[in-house]
Amino acid sequence: MPGCAAICTLAGMRTDGDSWDINTGVGSTALFVAAARALAGRAPDAPARDPLAEIFVRAAGEEWVDLVEGRTPDHPLLTREFGIQFQQHQIARTRYFDDFVNSAAADGIRQVVILAAGLDARAYRLPWPDGTVVYELDRPQVLEFKRETLAEAGHKPSAERHEVAVDLREDWPKVLRDNGFDPTKPSAWLVEGLLIYLPPAAQDQLFDSIDALSASGSQVAIEQMDPLPSEAAAAMADSDGGGDWVRLIYNEPRSEATAWFGGRGWTGERVYLTDYIQELGQAAADGVQQQSLVNLVTVTRP
Repeated sequence: MPGCAAICTLAGMRTDGDSWDINTGVGSTALFVAAARALAGRAPDAPARDPLAEIFVRAAGEEWVDLVEGRTPDHPLLTREFGIQFQQHQIARTRYFDDFVNSAAADGIRQVVILAAGLDARAYRLPWPDGTVVYELDRPQVLEFKRETLAEAGHKPSAERHEVAVDLREDWPKVLRDNGFDPTKPSAWLVEGLLIYLPPAAQDQLFDSIDALSASGSQVAIEQMDPLPSEAAAAMADSDGGGDWVRLIYNEPRSEATAWFGGRGWTGERVYLTDYIQELGQAAADGVQQQSLVNLVTVTRP
């Protein structure tokens, strides 16, 4: 399949204790997502733009360069069945989380935590108020690739950026505190593109940790997805790109974030991605309708 080298490293079932870097396993989803942001951001009516995404893609290897330069028209990210809709998904959620952190900053929050940060470049590309500290949690290989790639391209963070090199299956709250995080101050948390890669019990444990570390006034933005029905999972498994992604996720029932945090005194709301895309003045792309299952949540601790 043309373009397969760019995504075939994603294939393979998840296992407890599995490992990855920027080019393998779950880590390589960061490149796939960055490529989707780069491509989707080229549209004149794109709801968001991430000009740094293409820098990562070009640094990752020839097959990725071929994609962004239009030499692989059959690449999974360009297929109508999966890729075009996936692009729209990524750029819409980019807008949602950009708006979230900008709003949190306007509310006076100066601690931002990005869980499983991947190739999130918000610490570099957003106009942060003075005194903002951004904590990026991910595996060291991923953080190193991001730092070195952007430094080579001449980009510097626009906030005080702390790399927190830790696997989220470890005691990451301790490592976060050891890197300067103050749980007595309000914080903004980004949980983007993460939960579907966690078993349900690990998701609840993650929520427990966020709850324990969050002072009054803290806010959390979350992307979650309802389980794929068996028919949809089968259709996606047969699509270019979608099958590799399905094998990486935990497609199981899990706690719904708005209800989980609401039961602990937080207030919030959620919107399904298809409705959010319409709010942005766009029509949902055709294809396997994973968008109809994705929803975006923001919760606040009073």
